[in-house]
Amino acid sequence: MRVNAYAAPAAGQPLAPTTIERRKVGANDVLITIEYAGICHSDIHTVNGDWGPQPFPVVPGHEIVGTVTEVGPAVTKHQVGDRAGVGCMVNSCRECANCRNGDEQYCLNGMVGTYAATDRDGTTTQGGYSTHVVVDADFVVSVPDGIDPAAAAPLLCAGITTYSPLRHWNAGPGTKVAVVGLGGLGHMAVKIAHAMGAEVTVLSQSLKKQEDGLRLGADHYYATSDPTTFEQLAGSFDLIINTVSAAIDVDAHLRLLAVGGTLVNVGAPAEPLGVNVFSLITGRRSFAGSMIGGIAETQEMLDFCAEHGIGSEIEIISADKVNEAYERVLASDVRYRFVIDAATI
Repeated sequence: MRVNAYAAPAAGQPLAPTTIERRKVGANDVLITIEYAGICHSDIHTVNGDWGPQPFPVVPGHEIVGTVTEVGPAVTKHQVGDRAGVGCMVNSCRECANCRNGDEQYCLNGMVGTYAATDRDGTTTQGGYSTHVVVDADFVVSVPDGIDPAAAAPLLCAGITTYSPLRHWNAGPGTKVAVVGLGGLGHMAVKIAHAMGAEVTVLSQSLKKQEDGLRLGADHYYATSDPTTFEQLAGSFDLIINTVSAAIDVDAHLRLLAVGGTLVNVGAPAEPLGVNVFSLITGRRSFAGSMIGGIAETQEMLDFCAEHGIGSEIEIISADKVNEAYERVLASDVRYRFVIDAATI
């Protein structure tokens, strides 16, 4: 069926209204009428060509919440009328060791992204800036009633991107966690780490968001533009989650780790990040990366957020404001995530 959408026609070009074809609902498919679609910095990187050539036209959007309106005959997990979500991937091989272990995001044969990717049937995936989407039921999650659906949309990327490393590196009572950057990802990392029971510190360029950071659950807030911050906090943290999509001084941040601590990058700057090996070996420190989470872990994250009353801090916009929203994201002028009202597409 043909549905309305917003697409980028070429690299760096403004998004514009269009129509796209969605496949027929197959035996294991779910048709979702989209209610809300979050705007992620990855969307902007993709349509601007920052991450290489893309199969334009591209409909971005991998933070999708809506209502199930049709299911295939083999679907048992989802029913018509359910509130459902779709995150950053819509398929994987299902057969490799990583897929079998529930780490579909690290599929050895390549997971299929929600947009600008080639699906198993050879078609190009198109994302959530549209009115409807058809997705394999195995890659659809249930959105609990306890979360506002608009505030739930960014959890499908920003939420799981920060939840997964916090869980993997055992954030919790007795641990000291620092979050670099208080943006779309960072504010979720603060909320989730706080709910896990960790002592949370925000490391931001300035103190202009300090009041927000403390309100969201941070125990401490420091400006990285102040060189005394790095002296004062040396050797302090068990875990640092770097959420910014720009280059940072990796060595300076590694020195903030306690012995055996880990700096995890979840932000994805286009340029390489350099590291001096002595920043690692002098404290048995680790420099790691993490990318979203598997489907089961994403469901776990949603259930955790519902239990703890966690949603994203959002600004809802109509679809015709998407290009303006992109400009504001690049100018760090959003607190903390834009969400498109899909009824306006």
